[in-house]
Amino acid sequence: MTTAAPTPLSTVSRQFIQDWLLALRSLCTDAQMQSLMQRAGLVADDTLPYGRVTLDQIVRLYQLAAVETGDEMMGLWSRPIRPRALQHLLTSVREATSIPSALYRFATFWNLLLDDYQWDLTEKDGTLLLRLTPQKQVPPQPFGHMLILKLAHGLLSWLAGHEVPVKRVDFAFARPEYDQDYAIIFPAPLRFAQPATSIAFDLHLLGAVEPRSTSDLDRFLQNAPRDWIFTSSREHTQSLRVRTYLSQTDWANATLSDAARAMHMTPRTLMRRLDADGTSFQSIKDALRRDIAIRHLQAGRKSIQAIAQDVGFSSAANFHRAFLRWTGSTPSAYRRTQV
Repeated sequence: MTTAAPTPLSTVSRQFIQDWLLALRSLCTDAQMQSLMQRAGLVADDTLPYGRVTLDQIVRLYQLAAVETGDEMMGLWSRPIRPRALQHLLTSVREATSIPSALYRFATFWNLLLDDYQWDLTEKDGTLLLRLTPQKQVPPQPFGHMLILKLAHGLLSWLAGHEVPVKRVDFAFARPEYDQDYAIIFPAPLRFAQPATSIAFDLHLLGAVEPRSTSDLDRFLQNAPRDWIFTSSREHTQSLRVRTYLSQTDWANATLSDAARAMHMTPRTLMRRLDADGTSFQSIKDALRRDIAIRHLQAGRKSIQAIAQDVGFSSAANFHRAFLRWTGSTPSAYRRTQV
């Protein structure tokens, strides 16, 4: 699949992966967990609630843990998902002659493996709905539900050769305080505290499948989950469009008026649309500055003064105060945790 790059310099909160880390710990000794975290570039200290996690760190941890635990879903479901399951899934889905057929194959495959849940695929009023139905009273694993929905979306997009539009995503767990992280993952309106976790597609927007070779399949597996866990869409929310604009301009032009002009709308209209996304121009700007700063701090090649200038601060002191507000840690302290 040929796609744009992931959302520029995206990170998610440490809380976003916390239930994944807890599930993973149930499969590992303390020494094994420490080793996985270190090799993935993650801090093993769970007492850092404001930490941020990059796409690269998520990918590295997934690739290491899926192999070393012998469970390709790493403890997120009651039954282990044995090695090569994803390969067999892709082999099956690759034979589909349409996107709905691929989604049916996806549901059938997972229904053979999952005990606590079953997939239901329904079509109504032009909407194709894939719904994860619990078979018993089990608390939902937020990261597990996110990951398997995103896998469905990623596989369909791989088959289509472009990111398939998503109509809606529902989650069967309460809205978390880090709900903005989900906008980085899913190009769609999101609802929480719903009766079941599901993903919906507009049948008229699905398009056709493209032939996928064995080398395409191998490449998808080798990159997993990089090609499908973070969305590459730019159009589904104004917030991601603003973030993209800011990542491509200098901070002197990083104003609401400049962004609105680049998007061919008035500042008032942009403010209203960002409000509908549950965010603001300043929040998006701060989040991008934070994520760029975190990348630099993790790399360890630039001074804090240089990083402050890179993200548009007139002094290291102003950057210090802002970073403390964003993450609960000073830049120097955050850098020490990465060593």
